[in-house]
Amino acid sequence: MPGPLYHVGATGICMHGGQVSTVSANARVLVSGQPVAVLSDMSTIAGCPFQIPVGPGTKPQPCMTVRWLVPATRVLVGGQPALLQTSTGLCLSAEQIPQGAPTITVNQARVIAT
Repeated sequence: MPGPLYHVGATGICMHGGQVSTVSANARVLVSGQPVAVLSDMSTIAGCPFQIPVGPGTKPQPCMTVRWLVPATRVLVGGQPALLQTSTGLCLSAEQIPQGAPTITVNQARVIAT
């Protein structure tokens, strides 16, 4: 599905409100002055408040990372598929438990890819 290229300075959240930030190894291809994110880049989540019930209390189970699953199909950056604002991903806890999909909320809108 086509969508704007996702970049390092974009704003994203996990389904519980934690902030997604991406660090890219790409330094050559920029949009809005920021590196384009690719499938192999690391996306981390900070500030996720999610907890699960355990007995009479709760256990913190925050989202920690994003595993991107569906990148662009026709655009490569440095030999890696680029990520789009519409790319599908999965937020994971520290124990690698899937916790839902991230949402990219603020992103550049000038460069569209498929």
